[in-house]
Amino acid sequence: MPIDAAEALAAAPRSREIAWDRKDVLLYHLGIGAGVPATDPRELRYTLESRLHVLPSFATVAGGGAPGVIGALDSPGVDVDLARVLHGGQRLRVHRPVPVSGRATALSRVVAVYDKGKAAVLVLRTEVTDADGPLWTDDAEIYVRGEGGWGGERGPSGRAADPEGEPDAVVERAVREDQALLYRLCGDWNPLHADPDFAARAGFDRPVLHGLCTYGSTLKAVVDTLLDGEVGRVRDYRARFAGVVYPGETLRVCMWRPEAGTVRVTVGAVERADAAVLADTVVRYG
Repeated sequence: MPIDAAEALAAAPRSREIAWDRKDVLLYHLGIGAGVPATDPRELRYTLESRLHVLPSFATVAGGGAPGVIGALDSPGVDVDLARVLHGGQRLRVHRPVPVSGRATALSRVVAVYDKGKAAVLVLRTEVTDADGPLWTDDAEIYVRGEGGWGGERGPSGRAADPEGEPDAVVERAVREDQALLYRLCGDWNPLHADPDFAARAGFDRPVLHGLCTYGSTLKAVVDTLLDGEVGRVRDYRARFAGVVYPGETLRVCMWRPEAGTVRVTVGAVERADAAVLADTVVRYG
């Protein structure tokens, strides 16, 4: 079996030193669509170094990118074809505001392997700590088609019900034609997002946008719309990647505040009748 769950779970954490600076932060913000309009003061806090605030989802690319999909496939006990792999979901817990520049240690390990029958799901956890203590914890869920059926634990399967009532806010975000080509410079070199031939082998008409690009763009929409642009208020952010986004499409981000400190979110592709892109999406803030 290409995935040996016992070996993957027993493997020691992998440690690496990461570093980032304001240039990396600025590139990330541009990669998720910040800077439109270019002179808007609300956008300049993402694009001008003298006013720079760090959107917490930058943590997913800090230091060249969290191991994510590629890191999970490089884990002991895992030997699968990249073309059969999808990024299934992401959760980020922020322990302190992410600094504009920094050095830290990142420890990554597979913490769960689930058997979904026709697929396997790996959960790769990365814990990042600097000299002052924990900074963030990042969980990437990796969906591997055709690798289930060995009789392992199925794992959580419940899906949250869609929020009820009219959303408290709705915004639309245009995705540039070259958005994936720009975003990949943040560290995710998966050819699925740039190479038409590879995308076809993976079952797509054309290259698709990185799920984490949509993830970051969605968090920015929530922070700008409901949190007055205060990036430091975000505590926890999770989402399931329910469908792909093609560069050039428009995202419709719907937001509900069911209770204090919580925002529920759905994201759809406008041009495809609001086909679901992100689901089970929750932002918790202080």
